[in-house]
Amino acid sequence: MSPWNLLALPPLPEGLMRRLLDPLGDRVRVSVPAARDRAALLAALPEAEIVLGDWTGTLVMDAAAVRAAPRLAFVQQPSVGVDGHDLDALAAAGVPLANTPGVSSVAVAEWCLAATMSLLRKLGEADAAVRAGEWPQQRLQPHELAGRRVGVIGYGAIGAACAGMFRALGCEVSYWTRTPRPDPGYENLDTLMSSSDVVIVVIALSEETRGLVDPRRLKEGALLVNAARGGVVDQEALVAALGEGHLGGAALDVFDVEPLPAGDPLRGLPNVLLSPHVAGVTSESTGRLLAITMDNLAAAVEGREVRGVLNGVSPMITRKFTD
Repeated sequence: MSPWNLLALPPLPEGLMRRLLDPLGDRVRVSVPAARDRAALLAALPEAEIVLGDWTGTLVMDAAAVRAAPRLAFVQQPSVGVDGHDLDALAAAGVPLANTPGVSSVAVAEWCLAATMSLLRKLGEADAAVRAGEWPQQRLQPHELAGRRVGVIGYGAIGAACAGMFRALGCEVSYWTRTPRPDPGYENLDTLMSSSDVVIVVIALSEETRGLVDPRRLKEGALLVNAARGGVVDQEALVAALGEGHLGGAALDVFDVEPLPAGDPLRGLPNVLLSPHVAGVTSESTGRLLAITMDNLAAAVEGREVRGVLNGVSPMITRKFTD
């Protein structure tokens, strides 16, 4: 059988990309777009049978891209999020799209915990003060985490990991998810937001969850930690709530526009921890991601079922054309 045509979209140097895919051997013929733009993607798609996705979201398989890829049999997205991909268009074309579920749940949960601790203990403010020659032992007035009421919005693998970590440190934890559960920890969204000292947002972005969290509905002095997507939290309302002192602080790994624009008002607000969308990026999570990605690519070309298909298409990859 002739090699599968694999189009690799991740933002890595071509030589490194080829070395990472080397274990697939002569079963694939690897190519990359001539440039990292939409025109180059569309030009490269007609011969592509397998697409290895771009985790930055710059190059995505939307409906037009799916139409430009008549040979496409499988899309492997090397991330948990699949923002920008048109799952319905891929399904209609009979193309399964798989992600890498669960690889970053521990990493993101640890970031949420670390960010909460940083805000409560005023670590950023203390560091800046000492560097500036100050010694603000009395001014900082930090707080303990133990005994705090923590509300988790979203209860997939990341939300469950967050709940476990915060409970282990003595917090009272409740959660909300779109599907109500007969569980003492489940709480309706309005109650969770209005009564929690810390609100952790780790729910997937969809049309149903866009703008879900209005920070002005949180209790006065609460902390907001967002490691989901910028669109889940009303960012304009967040700026207002922070500026008015309604919230005690916020930690944000995600934003409406990424990278965060130079003039964004979040940059100038006090008691806000800003992070460049790296909550799930650790060497350990990257190792898990690579392992699942490579196993799925090997499965696709070997006739085994792939794991993590999201759009309801059969996990058995079928070649559309043979040379």
